[in-house]
Amino acid sequence: MRITEIYTSIQGETQYAGLPCTLVRTTGCDLRCGYCDSAFAFHGGAEMTLDQIMAEVARLGAPLVLLTGGEPMLQRELPELAGRLLEGGYRVMIETSGAHPLDALPAAVVRVIDVKTPGSGEVHRNRPELLRRLRPGDAVKFVLVDEADYRWAAEVIREHALAGQAEVLLSPVHGRLDPKILVEWMLRDRLPARLNLQLHKYIWEPEARRV
Repeated sequence: MRITEIYTSIQGETQYAGLPCTLVRTTGCDLRCGYCDSAFAFHGGAEMTLDQIMAEVARLGAPLVLLTGGEPMLQRELPELAGRLLEGGYRVMIETSGAHPLDALPAAVVRVIDVKTPGSGEVHRNRPELLRRLRPGDAVKFVLVDEADYRWAAEVIREHALAGQAEVLLSPVHGRLDPKILVEWMLRDRLPARLNLQLHKYIWEPEARRV
């Protein structure tokens, strides 16, 4: 597998925010979202065997592992890695654009699907069928640039009854959408969703790596 970095921090987002977590960041992505904060993972990286990845995860020691990218589902061996991590006793999450099928993943992997809003420039890559397969414990995330994105996301949440299926996360683009304004919209509309701030960007510098 091609890996950009493996490191331990806290999980900065999702329903597991704040927990110690090892992040396995794969290399390569076939989307180009306008607000992407991990474009450094588009190219480069290093080839690692599954044994090498498992050894590094074990050395770092966190019980929660996030498979992220780039786009982790572009890696052919990703489902096998997820299975080995589960067999090793880790709680395993994947954060994916939702532009690729997830059927090959072991059932116990927590799926976090990053639905692409119009402000991303990649809304055409969404796969609505993935929303119908969400399970309790999974999450669906909307990264929001502005109120137009918020209104679009609110419609998708209601149309697919997402609040009854999984965690629904609304994430303001750091430095572009004021979280206070997003909270006002959520309360005004009684939207069944959770504010999802990127904790690592408040603890460390927003552009800091490996945090």
